Amino acid sequence: MSPFSSRLVALLSGPDQKGLVSKVSGWIFDNSGNIIHADQHRDAQAGIFFQRVEWSVDEGTDSRDTAKAFQAFGDSIGMKTKVAISGEKPKVAIFVSKFDHCFHDLILRWKSGEYPCEISLIVSNHRDLEGVSRTYGIPFNFIPVNKANKAEAEAEQLALLKKEEIELVVMARYMQVLSAKFLDTFGRPVINIHHSFLPAFAGAKPYHQAHSRGVKLIGATAHYATPDLDQGPIIHQSVAHVTHRNSVEDLVRKGRNLEKLTLAQAVGWHLENRILVYENKTVVFD
Repeated sequence: MSPFSSRLVALLSGPDQKGLVSKVSGWIFDNSGNIIHADQHRDAQAGIFFQRVEWSVDEGTDSRDTAKAFQAFGDSIGMKTKVAISGEKPKVAIFVSKFDHCFHDLILRWKSGEYPCEISLIVSNHRDLEGVSRTYGIPFNFIPVNKANKAEAEAEQLALLKKEEIELVVMARYMQVLSAKFLDTFGRPVINIHHSFLPAFAGAKPYHQAHSRGVKLIGATAHYATPDLDQGPIIHQSVAHVTHRNSVEDLVRKGRNLEKLTLAQAVGWHLENRILVYENKTVVFD
């Protein structure tokens, strides 16, 4: 058995200063850790330092205590710090409407062991995917949403997320806008897939907008949801070439594959603790 059995991953960001890399590596060494991988980035314009560091701790070491101690250390050197323990699986909820391509892709990736998480529930404003959710063995929650009941529907959703201790919501083509109150009350990350190459063609029917504009590239954008529609920090984007010969239906067909791949990658990076958000941008460590 390896003398190193538990792994921790830390994400740090804050004002750039001399000796940060040395301080971090020194703390890990002093606390019987072994660095497995480390990467850093400096935003020269903003003067902000970013780092992702992954390390192992001695067998028998309490990983939770180590995580708390590193968190305190990060605070002491002026860094915003997040520490995750490998092996701990956050609970995830998938929000979906009728389109099922992203829905199936995410669940099959999870079933195959690609995602270190637990998909705990499905929330939908339509019943179309209720049967297949049961087939997958995931609880399905039908919560209809319209203009008249939106506040009540979101309150029901929030109560469900709290009860199930959900740590991440993935909007897999959930065709509703989550309110600022919902996002603020939930207080945890929400990843959305938008079927265009943002910031172009935000809002409804982006493929129709793209076709009308005669674009030569279409795209998909995975981003964190914020109160500003389709304006949240971008995690990942993909594009495909199109021509004047392509109809709106062609764009939709090509785009759906982009949507699946783009959302899948963004969710994977998030679950692997590779994303740092600052201002309205992201640093994604490979």
